[in-house]
Formats: sequence, C-alpha cells, structure tokens
Amino acid sequence: MASFRFLIAISLVSLILISTLTPSISKTAKNDDVELDDDEDLRFLEETEGKKDAAPSHSHYKEEDGGDDEYPDLDDEDFGNYHDFDDSDSDPYKEPEVDDKDVVVLKEGNFSDFIEKNKFVMVEFYAPWCGHCQALAPEYAAAATELKGEEVVLAKVDATEENELAQEYDVQGFPTVYFFVDGKHKPYPGARNKEAIVTWIKKKIGPGISNITTIDEAERILTSESKVALGYLNSLVGPESEEIAAASRLQDDVSFYQTVNPDVAKLFHLDPQVKRPALVLVKKEAEKISYFDGQFVKTVISEFVFSNKLPLITIFTRESAPSIFESDIKKQILMFAASNISEKYLPSFQEAAKSFKGKLIFVYVQVDNEDFGRPVADYFGVSGDGPKLLAYTGNDDARKFVFDGEVTLDKIKAFGEDFLEDRLKPFYKSDPIPETNDGDVKVVVGNNFDEIVLDESKDVLLEIYAPWCGHCQALELTYNKLAKHLRGIDSLVIAKMDGTTNEHPRAKSDGFPTILFFPAGNKSFDPITVDTDRTVVAFYKFLKKHASIPFKLQKPVSAPKAEAASTPEAKGEESKESDKSSNGGLKDEL
Repeated sequence: MASFRFLIAISLVSLILISTLTPSISKTAKNDDVELDDDEDLRFLEETEGKKDAAPSHSHYKEEDGGDDEYPDLDDEDFGNYHDFDDSDSDPYKEPEVDDKDVVVLKEGNFSDFIEKNKFVMVEFYAPWCGHCQALAPEYAAAATELKGEEVVLAKVDATEENELAQEYDVQGFPTVYFFVDGKHKPYPGARNKEAIVTWIKKKIGPGISNITTIDEAERILTSESKVALGYLNSLVGPESEEIAAASRLQDDVSFYQTVNPDVAKLFHLDPQVKRPALVLVKKEAEKISYFDGQFVKTVISEFVFSNKLPLITIFTRESAPSIFESDIKKQILMFAASNISEKYLPSFQEAAKSFKGKLIFVYVQVDNEDFGRPVADYFGVSGDGPKLLAYTGNDDARKFVFDGEVTLDKIKAFGEDFLEDRLKPFYKSDPIPETNDGDVKVVVGNNFDEIVLDESKDVLLEIYAPWCGHCQALELTYNKLAKHLRGIDSLVIAKMDGTTNEHPRAKSDGFPTILFFPAGNKSFDPITVDTDRTVVAFYKFLKKHASIPFKLQKPVSAPKAEAASTPEAKGEESKESDKSSNGGLKDEL
C-alpha cells in the first residue's frame, strides 16, 4: 500500500513539473521561430518588386550599347582612354570583309599548343560587334601580312565565342591585344595601326635598329615612315651602335636607323662634316627636324626622342587618340575652338608647346566636328565656339583646370607652368542646385555634394547614373521603391547624381550606374562600392550591414477588414495580438 502511494506521489510531481515546464519550452521554441523569422522575413519588401524591377547585372565586358559607359560617345570610365570615343550606333553591325588570311584564328582547343610552339605571338581578343575591333581589323591584317616570314605570328580570338579563354586572360574590354614571348604575355601598349604594330614587333624580335647604306634606302624610309631617328656614327658596330640600339628598345613608336654614309646623313638634314656620333629625329609634322645635342648614351638618347617624338600640337581624331591617351606624358593642355576661328589662336598655342616638350601634350579639339570634337567638348562641359583652354591631369585622377583670360602666348605659357607646379584650382561640372529636394531620392549635383553626401551625421547611398544608360533606367523603379521604404529613417539618405553633368573628387564612377555608400562618421575615407544584386531586399541587407547608425524599419500593417473585426473570433485574435505586443513579441524589424 505504501509502495502504491509512493508511485502516485511520484506521478503527481511529474505532472506538475511537466505542466510547469511546458509553457517555458513552448515560449523558447516560439522565440526561436521569431528570431528566425526576423532574420528571414523580408516578404513585404519582396512583394513590392517583381522580376521586371530587377536591374540586369553588369556584363563582364564593355558592351557596344554603352550600358556601363560613362558617356554615350565616350564609352569607358572617363576621358583618359582613347577607346572612349565611339560614334557607333546601337544597330547590329555587319562585319566588313577584311583580307586577314595571314592572321591565325585561335580557339580554346588550339590556343595553348600554338602559344607553346611559337616564340613570338601577338593575340587580339575581339568582339565582332565592337567598332574599335572593326577599325583595327584591316590594320592588324596588313601588319600580319607585312610580318609574314618573320619570327612572329599575329593571331586573333573571338572572345564572344571563347568566353573561358577570355576570362582566363582577364579580357575586360575590346580589343585587348597581348604579345606573347615564350608563353608569357604583356599588353601591347602601342598605337593601333599597321606601321606602329610592325615597328613595335620588329623591335621586340630583332636588334631594334637597322642599317642604311644607300640613298635609295634612305629615300624609301623618309617617304614611308612618319617618325625616324638616325644615328650618324663612326662605325656600324661597337659602343655607339650598342647605345642607340639600347635606346631604340625604350621607344616603341619610333623607327631607329644608323649609317656611316655622309650622303645618307645629308638626306636626313645632317651636316656630313658634323662631329660623330650625331643623332637626328625626323617627323612629318610642323616641327620636322629635332637635333640631339646630349651625351651619346641610351638614357639620354631615349629622353630626347621621348620629348620630341610627338607633334607640338595633336589634333584630336580617332587616329591620333592613341598618341594622346597611351602616352607616358599624362598631363594635357586642350584648346577647344571652332575651325573658323582656330587659325587665329593655333600659332600662339603651338609656340607655347615648344616650352613644354616631354612635359605636356598640347591637344586641339575642333568643337564643330560632330564625330569627335563635340562629344569631347560636352564631356568637359565646354560650350560655344571657343577658344577655351583646359588643363587635364589624365586618367589617373581626371582633374580639370579652366584657363581664364585672353589666349596669348605669354598667358598660355604661364598657365602651363602653373599647371605643372600644381598651382591651379580644379574645376568640377555641376547642374544648378534644385530649388526643392523633397523626394524620397535626393538629387545631388556637384555644388551640393558636400552638403548632402559628406554630411557626417548621415549614412548616404549614392547612385551615379547617366540619363541615356539602359541599366540605370532598369534600376530606377527598384531604387525609388527602396527610397520609399526607407524615407522614415532620418539617419539614412538615398540619393542620385547625373554623372554626365556633375563631378566631384569623391564621386568617381567606373561606368554607369555606379553605386557608392558613404557611412556616417567616416566621410574622410573612400566610399564603399555597392556590389550586390540590384533588388530592394539586397540593397536593404547591404545597408543594414554597412550603416554606421543602426536603424529599424517598421513593417507596414494591413488594416483589418470591417466584417472580420466585428466578429468574436476577430476580437479574440486581436486580443491575442495585443498580448503578443505587450510581451515584446511584435516583429518591428525585418
């Protein structure tokens, strides 16, 4: 009997314990579910966006439609690359017929073996629709034909077909040209025409310098080549020849020759009786002859050729663009003027250029040339017929400086000196500051950038866009919805800036759209580039992760239906929800 009573007591205690613990266990499980839901439940944001809202991710390559471009006619990141000037339209382009029988076609299946079996190979990665590739094709084919029989092969790869091969060699844009030596590759840095390609390759595979022994050879060279350096030596072998040969390898776009023939020297405008060794640079430019008067060693010879090989003034065209943007001289002085007034100002501009050889490139932009002049002028914010002068630091930091005053020789030279000494104040384009700026997405221009974006009390998400950019247009609906959801967060600003008409040193775009995040309290540091899916949810998660000031977003609550609210069941549910709220169970955050 005692044993039976003991079992009953044990059973009662167990029931009491189970009854006591069950609510706690149930509550813990519910809390776990709440935490999981809080982490995962982004449905109310997802419901506001469909497949049409998601902007396409950017392509691995620079595309012909300019979707990731910085300017419709300037299709790279900025003015600092000659690929930027493209007047092609968006219609599919039929490949022109080019006699490229001497260009080898490479594919993934034969690429490695071909590179391994040939000591010197130049490879062009191209896309059939690319306008720059189409322009290069006949020049590249002609170079291949001229070099036929030499110890080098020119080849091409259709990167749109051979995607894996293009990615393996980090092809970012078209055309990309590499030169392989014993299987190792480096980018080809020269101009994209037959003469430049042939000259560059011959220096890489040969001695770098050729002999001229007859008048006929000299006349042929002077007629066919645009830039020639001639050494008038005591002997075609020995220390003098070695120095000029070494210098030739440092200057890819100039042909170097040597001679001991006084008649050849005279044809190259050298006095046959001049003290040897002597050197002259001959160009088909306004400043045709440049005489060397330094120490006859490779470094000094190379510096002389480098300083004098460019024309005093480079007229901006598709053909001349490589000599501007691929030059080791990054800084430029640009004069914008219409053709009908340029003659008045070009002589002073050219004379000033003589003082800055090897230091600055002087460029004339014909603003009434609709193919190239007008797009360049628009890029720099230059309007009217001119003349207008700008100094430009090149692609590295893309700073611009405006010349203010009358265009005279002395003032141009003073402007150039101030530019080299970094005494000028940079100029940045800006639209007018908006009279009202009350939208969910704040409008940023160059002149209110500091006030909005660099406000240390705000986390700021900034989209840099172009009005003509298809990817930007696709993103707009998603970006507006994000801003609408977040408009109640005082510490957070969603903003946009037209990158074609506004500039700021802290807003550097790598194509359009570029999305940057400026965390509060950290505005002195570089912004964070937003590289995430272009959806409301993805942007929200990025902001939650990176915002300096934590924020909570109240999930909108749908109003209950009147009929449901009047029923006892609804009232009971409402009472339950009230209890949850009082217990801290309401999910007030995504």
